[in-house]
Amino acid sequence: MTSQRILVIGNGMVGHYYVEQLHTKRPDLHITVIGGEPRPAYDRVHLSEVFNGKNPESLALTTREHYKQLGIEAHFGDPVTHIDRAGKTVTTSLGRTFSYDKLVLATGSYAFIPPIPGKELPGCLSYRTIDDLGAIKAHAKDARKGVVVGGGLLGLECANALKNLGLDTHVVEFATGLMNVQLDQGGSRMLQAMVSETGVHVHTSKATQCIGPGTDHRLRMDFADSTCLETDMIVFSAGIRPNDQLARTAGLEVGERGGIVIDYHCRSSDSDIFAIGECALFGGRIFGLVAPGYRMADAAVSQLTTSPHSFQGADMSTKLKLLGIDVGSIGDSQGNATPDAITLQYANDRERVYKKLVLSADGKTLKGAVLVGDCSDYDSLLQYYLNGMALPENAESLILPGDASERPVLSAGALPATATICSCLNISKAAIVSAIDSGCHSVAEIKELTGASSGCGGCAALLKSLVQQELETRGVEVNNHLCEHFAFTRQELFHLIQVEEIKSFDVLIDQHGKGRGCDICKPSVASIFASLWNEHILDRRHVPLQDTNDTFLANMQKDGSYSIVPRIPGGEITPEKLIRIGEIARDYQLYTKITGGQRIDMFGARLQQLPKIWQELIDAGFETGHAYGKALRTVKSCVGSTWCRYGVQDSVSMAILIENRYKGIRSPHKIKSAVSGCTRECAEAQSKDFGVIATEKGWNLYVCGNGGMRPRHADLFATDLDDATLISYIDRFLMFYIRTADRLQRTSVWLDNLDGGLAYLQDVIIQDRLGLAAELEQQMQTLLNTYQCEWKTTLGDKEKMRRFREFINTDQADSTVIFVQERGQPRPARKDEKEAVFSA
Repeated sequence: MTSQRILVIGNGMVGHYYVEQLHTKRPDLHITVIGGEPRPAYDRVHLSEVFNGKNPESLALTTREHYKQLGIEAHFGDPVTHIDRAGKTVTTSLGRTFSYDKLVLATGSYAFIPPIPGKELPGCLSYRTIDDLGAIKAHAKDARKGVVVGGGLLGLECANALKNLGLDTHVVEFATGLMNVQLDQGGSRMLQAMVSETGVHVHTSKATQCIGPGTDHRLRMDFADSTCLETDMIVFSAGIRPNDQLARTAGLEVGERGGIVIDYHCRSSDSDIFAIGECALFGGRIFGLVAPGYRMADAAVSQLTTSPHSFQGADMSTKLKLLGIDVGSIGDSQGNATPDAITLQYANDRERVYKKLVLSADGKTLKGAVLVGDCSDYDSLLQYYLNGMALPENAESLILPGDASERPVLSAGALPATATICSCLNISKAAIVSAIDSGCHSVAEIKELTGASSGCGGCAALLKSLVQQELETRGVEVNNHLCEHFAFTRQELFHLIQVEEIKSFDVLIDQHGKGRGCDICKPSVASIFASLWNEHILDRRHVPLQDTNDTFLANMQKDGSYSIVPRIPGGEITPEKLIRIGEIARDYQLYTKITGGQRIDMFGARLQQLPKIWQELIDAGFETGHAYGKALRTVKSCVGSTWCRYGVQDSVSMAILIENRYKGIRSPHKIKSAVSGCTRECAEAQSKDFGVIATEKGWNLYVCGNGGMRPRHADLFATDLDDATLISYIDRFLMFYIRTADRLQRTSVWLDNLDGGLAYLQDVIIQDRLGLAAELEQQMQTLLNTYQCEWKTTLGDKEKMRRFREFINTDQADSTVIFVQERGQPRPARKDEKEAVFSA
């Protein structure tokens, strides 16, 4: 029997989400997706970050290969032009025909360009897709001044993009204020003042009459009030319109002002055709955010399962950062839909903060809120609003300044079971509680099972609070002790060791622990000792604490041999050194591999060979690359402005400086870095624990990214830094991470668990909120002053050299370590190959 054919038109964020969810719940269906753009789905929410240095490819949500692996038929760059409802087929622009049993329209929206005479002139662009970004960047190269038409969410995002491109940026808005849909007059006024302070010029109440050639610039905008504005380029970002043309020509019902009319099941006027996302009109409304689109997709998917549910509308509250300014809008933010609403406002022009609460007539429940300049209260206020919870008697205390400890605290335990904890994935408190009931006893396990807080991460603090309260309610002891031998966190142990200047594990466990220690606490304490005192890790006091790799200053491989990685700062190497590595590898019959971090790994060294190989490498000018330790591994680089025609800074010199500065510094987990010479990002700096990208004005610093099994893009931390400021920020960032992270915690996880997230980290590192900047820099300088090549130190110590023998009573090699040749190099023998050798 042929499986039911589901055809999805559109592969934006919502269309892709629908395909993924449908395949998960109904893998038996034949799913076909047709995307009009030439590339698979990408993250349109973070589109503007491309102008901050993010690689466009990093926005990808899927690939053709992924769809192929799932058995999903996917076609891109050939948009559908016609729907034959009677024959249940669609036709594309290239004339291809596809059949369907159920059709899903996820065609999204398009950028609205007002009908202004002259809008078709060169330099008049739109802001909506990755291709639009390419056009904007191309026009910006020869431009000095840029105008964005539209002062809403997208318009301000676009203004930030033009500003980052170095243009004199202006925003032209028809309404009397910015973001007039989400904000009230007070919030809009405060936002406009803050935007102007960033250097972006704002022009409100401006109706553009026509566009023509300029005198001093390429274009001129004439306004209805007889004023004008000249510019080199104009980007229209004046809102969106539903992409409903296919539905119109197919005879489906559409709204008076556009949008495919759908019911509670997301069905159109044709019961075999669904519509989801920004092309759909529900209850006379277009939902122009991603999260409501996901809820529509969930409802549409459910109609093809045994547990159908409906779409009842969605909350349009939003929190975002525009031009570095925090903006939040909740519910009925302007109070227009709340009869006899009570309004509470707090405004501080000096501090640039505006907050407003819209309360019900009896003052007991929250109906809406506006936050500009400070969104620290957003999460709590959103829960009050979404769940209709009773407000504290002094509701104004929720937004007034003062001691945070005196503020009413919204307990996670007080939330109803239906409360949404993670709005990105629509995960309720009940789902979290159910996960705990099933055996999850940590936030990490909850994230793994439910996906909560894996989207924007904004619910991390609330999730942590909920998990802790639920575990305590069940009588499960909640602690973050390092292990059974130390009733402290790693951070607390770090502080104890630092303050009491403890340099021995025996002293530490005698004074602050119990028992003899374990495989958890020993390496952790060894790492803390190294981060504080920087003594050689093979010192007699420290050797018993190390794991195998640190004990032998090399990475043990599966066959008992070792790999060696000499440091090659920035990936730069002379021909002579390259030749010498080749000679050493040849003489010791080592397998060689160039790594993704621009280093050369040499595999297959016997334990007793390690010192000999180290000596030859040191004689050739190399030192240890610390590939065996939880330390800085590599700083990758592109060739930068020295060679590349696109480079704007010398990325190689900066990478070498950074790697030589931080080499050997021990940390809770391995650290990787990269430096790119321009925004093309060839060094992949945004996938590193800290990455640096060159700009025309200096360097942009990114932090807390990683590759691996659960990749995370780094966050933009600071922009246009000079060399000295960049290094000081990295100094502070690394030392703060070393001091406060948990054991074996990557920087990405550390940031996700850091109360206050990126904003808090910026306050600590840039604004010196905790008064630690000088201390952190001094601690870093201490480590820099005490650096030593661990290979070289070992070679000069007879006692340390004694451990580099496979057997205590003989110099013979382990006969069970056998290599065979493959592609001209040695590799470990397989079990059957070893058996053949032994039998012979």
